[in-house]
This record gives sequence, structure tokens and C-alpha cells, in this order.
Amino acid sequence: MGEIVLISITGKDQKGLTARISTILAQYQVSILDIGQAVIHEHISLGMLVDIPCSQDFSLMFKDLIFEGHKMGLAVDVVPVDSNDYETWVQTQGKERRIITVMGRAITTAQISAVSSVITDHDLNIDSITRMSGRRSLKRPLEPPMACIQFAVSGTPRSIPDMKGRFIHISQDLGIDISFHDDNIYRKNRKLVVFDMDSTLIQAEVIDELAKLAGVGDQVAKITESAMRGEIDFKESFRRRVALLKGLKEEKIKDLARTLPLTDGADLVTRTLKGLGYKLAILSGGFTFVGNYLKETLGFDYVFANTLEIENGEVTGRVSGDIVDGQKKADLLRELAKKENLSIQQTIAVGDGANDLPMISIAGLGVAFNAKPIVREKAANAISTMGLDGLLFLLGIHEREIPDPNSTS
Repeated sequence: MGEIVLISITGKDQKGLTARISTILAQYQVSILDIGQAVIHEHISLGMLVDIPCSQDFSLMFKDLIFEGHKMGLAVDVVPVDSNDYETWVQTQGKERRIITVMGRAITTAQISAVSSVITDHDLNIDSITRMSGRRSLKRPLEPPMACIQFAVSGTPRSIPDMKGRFIHISQDLGIDISFHDDNIYRKNRKLVVFDMDSTLIQAEVIDELAKLAGVGDQVAKITESAMRGEIDFKESFRRRVALLKGLKEEKIKDLARTLPLTDGADLVTRTLKGLGYKLAILSGGFTFVGNYLKETLGFDYVFANTLEIENGEVTGRVSGDIVDGQKKADLLRELAKKENLSIQQTIAVGDGANDLPMISIAGLGVAFNAKPIVREKAANAISTMGLDGLLFLLGIHEREIPDPNSTS
């Protein structure tokens, strides 16, 4: 090992810059120990940590770099690095690493200040910051607007619950979503995504819509409220609500599925994930007649939901088979992962209710979508400020990589 130096180059980006700088370094048989580059609004910041085999070449190399930089209108700085400091830096590469994603309709300096302060307070280091959303025109603003950045951080947080709690408060106060998860081998190798259906893929609770058709909307609502207060469990509340649907004509529910509005971004996220080879499943406490419709229209691979029992053209007030509750969703997620030869860490679960927490908690990436407060508090990742396509940012997909929804190709 000769002399270690850190070369920093800043200025207006231009073609051939890296080639011209590295050509000079090659003349002195320099080895690259680390390299990084960022370009913001055509302004480049290039850093190279290099090992110069012969320390006597340092001044000559520095002179050549300064001269070339001057010709290109660049600022060049060269700083010697102590070999012991370098070895200490090498040893830090085994630190825990996480990705913190910030999403909202706009990203402000106040939001960045709040998030980065939490990162600092927990002794984490920001290794990089990446804009995931596309460039925005101020003259022709996108409607609705969307913005996303990701922090890659390293180190061990002092307290994950405290960090998560502070992020929740920032999210509520500043109107953004903040998610954080491990940056490991599974992050970009997840291949199975399971979605809740009611109030996740569609903007409705199907049993409420059926109750309106049957003229028992108020009665069903009272049972739902009782269940939310914890007075009865999901299965019992579900049986009681379905029983009130007895006598509903089959012909009335046939066309209901196609009238239920999709959640914003549902079509785009499913189309994008299918194009990338993901397997998609619906795990719902709702009903199969809606799930199967979504399977046909959005391309889902699996649907697991409750089947309304119909006899002689009328709803009997019962369902066929086991009721799909929270525990059943978690069991189904495990079964699907096994069927697809995937680790549970390679799965993603998205839902809005307490009934979804069991599957959200065991998935490699669990996401609370437009969720109730209790669900947001218990899930490590949440999307509340944008559509379901915000999930793509959590997967590390840049907006420029997302297919144009208006494209016909």
C-alpha cells in the first residue's frame, strides 16, 4: 500500500468527465478503493478514494488533476487519508443497514429536517439520499402531485420503538408517510404480494354494499361498531352480518362487483408488479364474487375470500367453508410462500384493518394502507398520503421505471 487520498471533484457535469479524470489516475497506476457520484441539476459531485502505489507520484498526480480540472471548469480537492483511519472505515461495512422512505404530495425542508434529526438522535449515519419520484415541472405541475425520497442509513438504532414512534408523530404533523425496513438480500428479491380487498384494492366494504341492497344497512353497521369496540370477535360479527343478508336476490349482487370503484393506483401497481414477474394474491374477509372479478380484470393469481351461500337464487344468510379472518390470512400467506418456493421474507402484505395485522406482521414487508390508527402504529410501513402505487417506491422502483398508465403499448 502506498498513499491513500480522497479526490473530490465538483462543478458542471459534462460528457467525458469521469473518463478524463480516470485516464490521469491510470497513468500513475492508481487503485480505486471506493467511488461515488451524484448529479443534481447538471452539477456533479464525484468522489474517489484511491491508493497511489508510489507516494512520490502524489504531487505530480495532484498537479495533473488540478490542470485538467481547470480546463474543464471543475473544482478539484485532494486530501490524504491516514491508513489506520482507512482500516477503521473498512471495518464499519458490517453495520446494520436500513432504508427509510419518505413519501408525500411534496417533500419540504421541514420534513427532511425532522426525519434527519431522528436519524441523528439514533446514532445512524446517512450513507445516501435518492430521489425516487420523477422531476417536477413548476409550470405544468403533476395532478395529483407525488414525491418520494429514500435515505440509506447504517448503524444500530438506540431504540426501534422510539424511532418508529417519532416517525409516526412526524407523519401526522407534517402530512407525509415514513417507512423503514432492513436493507438486506430480500429487499429487491420479494416475489409474492398479497392484498386485502375491501378498502385496500377497492374503495368500499362489500358487506356494507350488500346490506344496502338488502335494506339492512343500519343493522349491519351496529354489529360492525360492536365488533370495533371489541365486544364480539370478527367471526361472530361476520356471521351475524351475513345472516341479515338472508333472502337477498342473487340477481341483485351479480353486477355489484363491476360498480365498486378501484382504489387509486390499484390498476397501476398490479400491472407493474405482474410485468416484473410477481405473484399476486387477494386474501380477504370479503367475498369471492368480488375477488374473482378483480382476478379477471387485474390479473391476480390467487383469490381467497368468503363464499356467499346461494340457494334457489337467494342468499341463505350463511357462507360456505371456513371464514377468512386475520389468522386465516396469515396461514394462507405462509401456504402461498411455500407453494411458490419462497421464504416468508420474500413476501409483501398490504392491508388496512386490524384483521390484516397477522399477515402484515409476518411478511417480509408489511404495509398498512390508509389504515386505522392502531394498524399504522403496529406496522413498520404505511401509505396514507398517496395511492396504492406508492407501494412501488417501497420496493425501490423509481418513478421513471413505472409504466405510463396512459400508454397503449
